[in-house]
Amino acid sequence: MHRGKGMKFVGDSRVKMNDRMPNIPKDYSEYPGKTEAFWPDFLLKEWMVGAVFLIGYLLLTVAHPSPLEGPADPTNASYIPLPDWYFLQMYQLLKYAYASGPYNVIGAMVIPGLAFGSLALMPFLDRSPERRPSKRPLPTVFMLLTLCAIVYLTWESVHNTNWEKVHAQGEIKEPTPEIEFDENAEGFLILSGDQGKSCIACHGADLAGGGAAPALLGNELTAEEVAEVMKNGRGAMPGGQFAGTDEELQVVAEFIASLKAEE
Repeated sequence: MHRGKGMKFVGDSRVKMNDRMPNIPKDYSEYPGKTEAFWPDFLLKEWMVGAVFLIGYLLLTVAHPSPLEGPADPTNASYIPLPDWYFLQMYQLLKYAYASGPYNVIGAMVIPGLAFGSLALMPFLDRSPERRPSKRPLPTVFMLLTLCAIVYLTWESVHNTNWEKVHAQGEIKEPTPEIEFDENAEGFLILSGDQGKSCIACHGADLAGGGAAPALLGNELTAEEVAEVMKNGRGAMPGGQFAGTDEELQVVAEFIASLKAEE
């Protein structure tokens, strides 16, 4: 037989399978205090911290339930829509000249878009491995400016908000007594017309009140007192809101004074 003929080379593709090693974390004793195993050391600590915060949050919600306001009233033009405290800076921003009105898009979309866009692009704009703020001027200055803007706008919003009125409009009032009245009465027709549209905007088309405006149903005033309030105002209600004549005002005053609860 000639050399090389009739010889076949066969490879063994079998690989010896080692015994499976138990799930034991690596030995980090070489780096004391600098790192630890993700499972179970680090993950267990994260779960414990999360559980403490969750239990604390649940206890807080039980001890201080969320305050509920009265039923929504679309006819209440005096209602102050106030966001939660963490959105007060945006609420204040929309009050400035070039961030509200015809420039509302700038205050609602452009400025927040630039801020959040810069925050999202920050990992690509600054790739320095340094951790000291003095060695990373760009992100440090950006975050300080953002923090100062949030604090200033929030403080301005808190300072310029009429909190007494806000708290008053959130109170749930006593149910309005059920008093039926003639909607074809002359006084109601005048009140619901152009002469009394400012009155209806606050007191409601059903005269049951809304927001800070009291209900006209079940009032204890006389016709003379109603006319005096309509002329000169009282409390938070300004005077001169009725646009009719003196004769029409007297008819409306007598109508409102007649809305007494039946004894």
